[in-house]
This record gives sequence, C-alpha cells and structure tokens, in this order.
Amino acid sequence: MIGQRLEVRQGQGLVITPQLQQAIKLLQLSNQELDEYVEAELEKNPLLQREEPETAPDEAREAPADTSELSFSDTDAPDRSSTVDAREDDVYGDATPGERTSDRLSDEAAEQPGLSDWSAAGKGGSFNDGDGGERPERHEPTLWEHLQAQASSAGFSATDHAIALSLIDGVDDGGYLRGELAEIAERLGCSLARVETVLGVCQGFEPTGVMARSVPECLKLQLIERNRFDPAMAVLLDNLELLARRNLAALRTACGVDGEDLAEMIGELKALTPRPGAGFAGEVAQTVIPDVHVRPDPAGGWRVELNTDTLPRLLIDKRYHATVSAGARTETEKAFVADCAAQATWLVKSLDQRAKTILKVGSEIVRQQDAFLAFGVEFLRPLNLKTVADAIGMHESTVSRVTSNKYVSTPRGVFELKFFFTAAIQATDGGASHSAEAVRHRIKAMIDHEDRDGDVLSDDRIVEILKEAGIDIARRTVAKYREALRIPSSVERRRMLNTG
Repeated sequence: MIGQRLEVRQGQGLVITPQLQQAIKLLQLSNQELDEYVEAELEKNPLLQREEPETAPDEAREAPADTSELSFSDTDAPDRSSTVDAREDDVYGDATPGERTSDRLSDEAAEQPGLSDWSAAGKGGSFNDGDGGERPERHEPTLWEHLQAQASSAGFSATDHAIALSLIDGVDDGGYLRGELAEIAERLGCSLARVETVLGVCQGFEPTGVMARSVPECLKLQLIERNRFDPAMAVLLDNLELLARRNLAALRTACGVDGEDLAEMIGELKALTPRPGAGFAGEVAQTVIPDVHVRPDPAGGWRVELNTDTLPRLLIDKRYHATVSAGARTETEKAFVADCAAQATWLVKSLDQRAKTILKVGSEIVRQQDAFLAFGVEFLRPLNLKTVADAIGMHESTVSRVTSNKYVSTPRGVFELKFFFTAAIQATDGGASHSAEAVRHRIKAMIDHEDRDGDVLSDDRIVEILKEAGIDIARRTVAKYREALRIPSSVERRRMLNTG
C-alpha cells in the first residue's frame, strides 16, 4: 500500500565545510597562486593587512609562528613528529573528524641569429577560471610547458626525466638549447653520454627542430623529419655563411651540384623554420620560485628551509577590529565584522599550518632521497606517497596536495617535489625492492654488450637473467622499459647486426 508517513532515521554522513574546502585549496596552491589568493582576501577583508619587513609586531597584531627551518643529518635524524608540529589536523584547522575523513576520500591527481625572414609569428591566448573567483587568465601553453608535457609522456625513467627537465629549462624563446651539456651532466651527477642520449630523444619533440644548439642543427632536424637530409644538404648546412653572402658559385663547388639542384636545395631550406619556438605564446621558461631550499649542513646532512620570500605574512589589526566593532549598530554590521574576524583568524592560521606541512613533507623527502643529493641522479630511491605519509603521520591525499606545484632548490638544481617519487620493483627473494631506474640501467647494459658478445637477447631471456639476479619482473615490463629507452626489439637488433 502506497502512502505518506514521517519517520526519523539516524545515520552517519560526511560533511565538508566551506572553510575546510578553502584549507584544502590553500594546501595545493603554488606560491604564485597563493599570493594572488591572499591579495584577493586583503581586498575583501578590512581586518587583514600584510606584515611589512620593517614592521615590528605589537600587542595589537597577530602573526603566524616562524617555522622556516629544519636541519638533520643522516646519522642523527630528529623526531619527525616533534621537530615540526604539523599533524594532519593542523592542516585542516578546526575541522571535525568527519570533515577530515571526507578529505581522505577525495584524491587528485637570446634570440638565434641568422635567416630571420623565416621566423613565424607569435600567438597568444587568454584564460578564465570557471569557479567565479579571481584567477589568472587562461593562456596558450608556452613552449616550456609544451616541452614539459611531451617529456612527461615520452616514457622516460625518473632519472632521464630529470635530465630532460634540466635540458628544457635551458631552452630560449626561439626553441634553441643554451648551456653546455657537460655542465648539466656535472650538476646532475650523471655521464655526458646519458645527457646526450636524452637530448636526442628531446630533439624528436614537437615543434620539429626544437632544442637544437645551432641553426644548422635545427634545420638538419627538420630535413631529417622530411627525409630530405643527404650529403649535399649536409655540406650546404655547413656553409650557411656562403649562402648569407649569396656566394652561389662556391656553394655549387662545395656541394658538388649544378645550379638547378642548388636552387632546389635553397628552396627547401627556405621552407623550414629556423626559430621553431617563435610560434608559442609568452615567455618560454617561466622562472620557477622554489618553496623549499636544501643546503648542506656544516654539521653533516642537509638543512631544509622554507623560502620565506614566497610566504605571505598577514596580520590581524585588533585595534581596528575593536574600533569597527564598537561602531557597529545593526545586526548586519555586527555579523559582517564578526565574519571578517573569523575569516582573518582562519586564514592566518591556515597559512601557518600550510607552511609547517610543506616543510615537514619536504624534510621527509630529503631524508628519503639523501643519496640523490649526495651522489647524483642515478641514486634515486623507490618512493611513494604512502611511505612519506606514514613517516610523518599524514594522509596520502595531503602529501599529494603538498607535492603538487611545489618546488625544491637543491645543490643539483630545482625540482618539483613529485619528481622524487619513483617506482619500485620487488625482489624475488623478498628482500629490499629495486629502483625501477636501476633495473632500466641493467637492461640497457645487457643490450649494450650484445655487439661484443654477438648474442642478441630476447625480452624473455632478459626476464630470466634478471630473475636469476633476484629481480622479479614481467616480460611486458621489460618490453615497456626497452621501448622507453628507444631500443629496438631483438628481431630488429639481430637484423641490424647481420647487415652491419
């Protein structure tokens, strides 16, 4: 029988307040986005003001505590739960346990000289966020962002990805790579040959010709892509100064071609783009401002410090609050003043807890990856979000938000915090896991020795050899790593050896 009735039911539900949503948002903002957010709050809330460097704190103002430094050594690490007091409930301020639980359920994820008449026109764009708040305008991806996206999907190992990002940082707005490869190799603690190998992959990115180190190399990459690079064209590229002087007779002699062929070759060159990055918007490499600095500690180990220059420091003007509170007449005015005071107090506290949490997560990552800092990029250890979260008493989603769009400055360069999380491969004997990067190195070394031994290894044979060495790995994983290293299959390698 269908009817209407009233009944009372008791149940549990997860509630997330607007303030908790804002706290979560603050945690994952980059330093630039945070500064924009704070500027918007300063405009809306009359009780908030920035702390000026020369301003001394007094009784009428409240400022967050200074939690800008943490130092430890490899042999004498501090108690991570007490050195920086930032448990997960600190991050979420006054949120209830149910509100914190709800968050756990939400996880995330110099202009190049020469041939200037071939340069392409730039383009721009705008951008508008859909949340109604004040956000940066949307923009077309810059060349730097475009290359970073390709590097992320290129199948690089963690080590090679780090090398690729360092190379991309050296690209100018024309698309050319500036800087010495030997210097990058020395800074990252890896071999020059490896940097050159990664550069070879990066030079296959779009736009064609990007990350070349000279005009001839840029044009060569584009000709290779069009299957138009031959010995005569190689000589022409080596003698571009003759082309600039219009010395066609010398060019014909050097290239060994007649006038008709030379004209055709010059026409092909004019169809190329000597500045492949010119078609992208804005500045190519936006300056990354690190959130955390890591420096060697004179006492041993590493000193981890927040970059205080990027931390907005806000004050609550209690005197002004008392004045406007006394002058409030209506209930609406009183409610507005009370709301401004509550919002200001929450924001100051949230910024303080955000700083503590970034410092705590960054310090644990440095502790886990100290071998990388000491010995180089090949010593990255297997690391995941859960390992860091368990070590510092936070949830994985919190660590994930903290490591998004946050950067750390180290003696080996500036890296995003997410860079330090690398995959692990289990050992067959149940022992310590092997870094995926170390396994890739071993696979590459075995294949590199094929030329000397004359025995081409199939993927199945590589799996057997690795299992004999105590590495539990599947055949499809070996194939994936081999393809990421741009190594042909055993059939293709055997054919190359026979024809060589």
